[in-house]
Amino acid sequence: MNAAVLLQDEFAATKSPEPESIQPLRSEQLVETAVPSDKAIPFGLKLPSGRAAFEALWPPLAGIGGFLALWAMLAPLVQTSLGALPGPGDVWSAFLGLMDEAAAARVAAGEAVASGYAYTGPPTFIDQIFTSLETVAAGFLLATLFAVPLGLVAGMSKRVNAAINPIIQIMRPVSPLAWLPIVTMVVSASVSSDDPALPKSFVISAVVVMLCSLWPTLINTAIGTASIDKDLIAVGRVLRLGWFARLTKLVLPSSLPYIFTGMRLSLGTGWMVLIAAEMLAQNPGLGKFVWDEFQNGSEKSLARIMVAVVVIGLIGFALDRVMMALQAFVSRNRNA
Repeated sequence: MNAAVLLQDEFAATKSPEPESIQPLRSEQLVETAVPSDKAIPFGLKLPSGRAAFEALWPPLAGIGGFLALWAMLAPLVQTSLGALPGPGDVWSAFLGLMDEAAAARVAAGEAVASGYAYTGPPTFIDQIFTSLETVAAGFLLATLFAVPLGLVAGMSKRVNAAINPIIQIMRPVSPLAWLPIVTMVVSASVSSDDPALPKSFVISAVVVMLCSLWPTLINTAIGTASIDKDLIAVGRVLRLGWFARLTKLVLPSSLPYIFTGMRLSLGTGWMVLIAAEMLAQNPGLGKFVWDEFQNGSEKSLARIMVAVVVIGLIGFALDRVMMALQAFVSRNRNA
């Protein structure tokens, strides 16, 4: 008896008997089985209970409320060359003023376009936010494209790892302020056109972000690749998988958590580096906004700078949450 027949006989011997009769389900039973009691919603998510939501929300809300109250009490006591330190109310008023300026600029731009002229007004606060996001996205993408392949190769080869490890340890602590003059000279010599497709300040800021943010992704990718279970490598050798097949089917899926952890750290580092790079490169983003307000020195400048500080922090938090959600999504598909 061959194996196929044996498996078929065993399956027939162990199969449960058919029920004698099947009673049709009533509509009430269908409703009960279709809607589970744990409030299931699409994509496998579940709504938390009211008590669980309260227990999760009240500590951070209490912390934020306490911080705002302490800020409001201590701000009038701190005197600067531009007056007292702005409190939460002053910062909120400055934020509303920036939004009014952005709305007025949009109206002026629409009128200029309707009249057949190009709008030449200064960028608004909203425009500078989007410029910073575009710059950090470009630098982060360049860093990822460079760090992930090199990290995979370093993790798979001890010799390559030993060769590049001293360079990584030397380059990793270098400040963006040290990279900026070198990058500025190189980009200025390379981009000689008066009207390039990308402004020099944008390219300089993006390259500085790349140089300072690629190291966490590179190191974590190499560590994740080197820590793969040796049994998987042995299976690949038994199956005689080629280098590329072993990389795509064994190494890359196993090292994805490490890669995404490095990418989260790199994105956070790049966002911090961006502000200093934009200040010195004069890229029209949030860094330049802070520098211009500092140079302006008006009575509203300090409140507007603090608006930029709060916005920078909120955007950094949102970028980290986005990377966490992307990591969870990729890991869920990989484990499915």
